[in-house]
Amino acid sequence: MYVSVIRAAVCARPLALLILPLALAGCVSTAKPVKKGPDPMHLAMYGPHPEEKFPLPAMDIARVDPKYFRQQVAYPTSEVPGTIVVDTADRFLYLVQENGMAMRYGIGVGKAGLEFEGSARIGRKAEWPRWTPTPSMIKREPERNAKWASGMEPGLTNPLGPRALYLYQGKNDTLFRIHGTSEPWSIGKAVSSGCIRLFNQDIIDLYGRVPVNSRVVVIQQEAPMNVPAGGMPIASTAMTPPAAI
Repeated sequence: MYVSVIRAAVCARPLALLILPLALAGCVSTAKPVKKGPDPMHLAMYGPHPEEKFPLPAMDIARVDPKYFRQQVAYPTSEVPGTIVVDTADRFLYLVQENGMAMRYGIGVGKAGLEFEGSARIGRKAEWPRWTPTPSMIKREPERNAKWASGMEPGLTNPLGPRALYLYQGKNDTLFRIHGTSEPWSIGKAVSSGCIRLFNQDIIDLYGRVPVNSRVVVIQQEAPMNVPAGGMPIASTAMTPPAAI
């Protein structure tokens, strides 16, 4: 009798060893990992501005490279705090701060943004500015710009966005602008129109930090048009608005 019991136990052991892995496998989750969404801090940073003259909606940041979000970074420079440094090649604008730091903003660079290099000052600031193409812009692209010869009213579709900083040398307007954009996809790229464009929420932030007569330094070392910094050519999938200057 005892021999039969022992023999039955020995025979049952391999079967138990086969069943155990199957039981454990049933406890292992096969669910796919949940894709991490945008950082809540960035969602708040680029949220809506309902208090604006033209209520500004939240920006869709799901497809934005996080390096172009507004952030404080180390930035050793001989420029004094309060100076704006525009680095067109790297697609960043720096607002120099104390102790070797700066507030960094991602930018998009338009054709007009490649036509100025050196130092200037903010000669004028405007909230929800009008946009008027220059005679040369109308001549170059009459089908796009002629209808705005007397100016485009401010609003969400205006190429200058909610704020604009106008650069002067002495009393002369350089026609170089730092402004918002209705095309957030263009940040980090060189596009066919405009000067230096920031996310609308970023130009509002920068506008509030810098007074008239602030120093601006523009560094040019530009890659070809429609090429992101350090990248391959990118085909635009959106319609480009009238050039913003």
